[in-house]
Formats: sequence, structure tokens, C-alpha cells
Amino acid sequence: MNWVIKINGLQREYTVGDSVIQALNGVSLNIQKGEFVALMGPSGSGKSTLLHILGCLDHASAGDYFFEGVNINQFTENQLCELRNQRIGFIFQNFNLLPRANALENVGLPVLYSPDPDQWQNLAAQALVRVGLKKRFYHHPMQLSGGERQRVAIARALVTRPALILADEPTGNLDSARGIEIMSLLTDLVKEGHTLLMVTHDATTAAYAHRIILMKDGRIVEERRNIQRQENGPCG
Repeated sequence: MNWVIKINGLQREYTVGDSVIQALNGVSLNIQKGEFVALMGPSGSGKSTLLHILGCLDHASAGDYFFEGVNINQFTENQLCELRNQRIGFIFQNFNLLPRANALENVGLPVLYSPDPDQWQNLAAQALVRVGLKKRFYHHPMQLSGGERQRVAIARALVTRPALILADEPTGNLDSARGIEIMSLLTDLVKEGHTLLMVTHDATTAAYAHRIILMKDGRIVEERRNIQRQENGPCG
């Protein structure tokens, strides 16, 4: 099986004063290449903690994390930074764009820290064209609509051709019409072979995924296939 992610028994503990908070409690999950997985659950369920660990923004207290077949538990900070930059793309609810940089510069930023920094303009332009912003290269975030800003953020996630895209509430700051546009774009990316893990509170948004994972109290409590999506995805 061609897995991008395999995690076994992940735990994450935080110490706050005299208390120990168990944010993750033995989470195991596999995500196949080309799969679209939605992660749901109430606030405090561990969704964001899991996303941060999978994105190499945080460390598990225990358990194993295999990325493309390699156990990254013993990676140095430099190795984790390299993995995060080159193999993982991030899409945030609040876009996280640099206000003084235009769309091309925002999208090209990850390439400047890659092995081919001289290619940043070419790769950024390709990514912006892919998300339908051919005429917005030199627009700054304040000159773009919410939907366009999210498209810039998606282009930035794609620019290094990552193995995994992590999306944290990608439609959370958009109206319903723009949200549908963004989900249609993400669905198309999955059809092209991208692997996507999305955190969402919205059942309608989660319905685009091949598989829905429900979390509560730091555990996975339910997992279900989306029958309507299976025939078009890698799980069919």
C-alpha cells in the first residue's frame, strides 16, 4: 500500500502548572497517496494538535510517525524544517499572507528556502495559473477578495510540489459561494493525485472527502467512508 502517512499510538502531553493535559491519547492513522481525508471533532478534541504534529510544527510525546515510509521521530530540527518546506503544503483559515508582498511573492516564498531558489518566480507563476489567478500576479492581499486570497494560499501550498497538503478550516473565513469554489478546487487537486488532510467543523465541507475521521478527547472515535465520493477517489 502506498502510504504518505502512517502514525501509531501518537500521544501528546502538555504540562500546565501542576496539571498534565493529554491532548492526544494513542492516535493511529494511515493516509494513502491521493486520498482526501477530513478530520472533525469538537474544540479540544485534538484535531489541531494532530495537524501540527503531522505538519512537523510540534512533536509527539510518544508513538511513531512515518512520512513516506521514513520514521521521522529522530529527525533533527533542520531535517524537520527541510521536510516541512519541501514535502508538506499548508493552507490556513486566515490565509497567512504577507500584506506587503504581491501574490507572486507570497506564493514564491517557500521556494526561496528550497534547493532551487532561482526558480521561485517560474514555480509561483505556474501555481497561480493552476488556481485561476493568472491576472492577479502583482496584486497585494488587500486588493484581492477572500476567495482570491485563499487561492493564493492554496497556490503557495502547491508551489514546492509537496507529498501532503494540510488544510486547517480552508473555508472558515469564506461565504458559502466562495467556500464551494475553494472546495471544488481542492477536489480537483485530489483528482490530480495530491494527498489532502483537512480539519473542518462543517459537515458539508467534510462531505467532499473520501474518508471522515471523528475525534474526541484526544482519540479517534469514529471513521467512515464517504460512499458518494468513493467512486471518484483512491478508496473506491
